[in-house]
Order: sequence, then C-alpha cells, then structure tokens
Amino acid sequence: MNTDLTSTNTNNVNTLSQAAAAYRGENNNRPQPEVIVNALLEAEKAAKQQRLDYDFDALIGKWRLCFATGTKKAQKRGGIILGKGWYVPQLTKIYISFSPSSAEDISKGEIANQVQLGFLLLQLTGPAKYLGKKNLLAFDFTQMYFSLFGRTIYQQKIRSGKVQAEDFYNQPIAKQAFFAFFIVTQDFIAARGRGGGLALWIRE
Repeated sequence: MNTDLTSTNTNNVNTLSQAAAAYRGENNNRPQPEVIVNALLEAEKAAKQQRLDYDFDALIGKWRLCFATGTKKAQKRGGIILGKGWYVPQLTKIYISFSPSSAEDISKGEIANQVQLGFLLLQLTGPAKYLGKKNLLAFDFTQMYFSLFGRTIYQQKIRSGKVQAEDFYNQPIAKQAFFAFFIVTQDFIAARGRGGGLALWIRE
C-alpha cells in the first residue's frame, strides 16, 4: 500500500472528523467549505485507488446531513462540474437512515429521508439495495409522510407505491438513484450522488 496515499487519506479523515465535531458543537474550529470539498475529493480518490469496500451493516443507522455541494452543467463539454459546498444550517435538520429488510439477503434494505422544521416532519421512505464491491447504494422513494407533533397527518404513495417497491430489486442500477460511498466510519459517512454532488452525514 502506498504510504503517502495512506497518510493523505488519514489527513482527509481528520479534517472531516473536525468538521463533524464542530457541527455537533464540540469545538469552534470549523474548517472552511473549500477545505471540506478538497478533503472529500481526495478521500474519494484514495478510496478508488485503494479499492476500499464497506459492508452495508456499517451504514445502518440514522445520519444527519452536515455538508453538501451543488453541481452545475459545464458550458463547453457538457457534463457537470462541482459547485460550492456549504454547511447545512443548524435549524434545518435533514436526516437519512438505512435499515435491513431481509435476513436472507444482506444487500436488501430500506431508506428513509427526513426533513424536520420545528414540529413538522416530512419523511420519504422506500427500498434500497447495496452493491458492496462498488460501495453503491441504489434506492427509490415510494412512500411520503407528513407528521406534526409526532403524529402522522398525511400519508401518500409515490408513483406506484408497493408495486414499484417490488419491482425495484429487478431494475438495473443504471436506471436508479444511488449514492457511491467512499468514507464510512462510526462517526460520519460521505458519498457522491448520481447527480454528481458530494455529501457528508454525521451520526448524532
């Protein structure tokens, strides 16, 4: 293993750990957004070169979105380029969670995405499947919920709901939304979405 590459990735992990701790309020030393973006890009590069792979079990739990980047279309050659990154405002609580759905097939699971504003909660849920060797988690949202003061006040299937969920596992990943994870630790996870943006979630 390349020692320089390992050292560089350790520095990236330390930078992201510092950002996570600052976001939790454990210190006031919050890295600048451009530093975080660079650490994410370098960590992604290192994960590919070292061919790191993570188990789905390591993703199981609830994670709060801490930092994200946007994307924009390249004007000349097409495709996308990475936009600026930003810390998610503390008052906006955005969570993602993963859970297993099959004891027989550890690659099958469920995903939930939550946005909380005060006592109002919007939650999207659906099936997920994990390709371990590629660290890809494909997903689809099939149910939507609105809750107020902890009580569900509205529930609706998205598109074909249950039928869509049953067909999900047979669809090629090229047609699905996905996250490509390149760092998975006990304290935080980081991934690139299909749209090209980067995201950093922390465990609270």
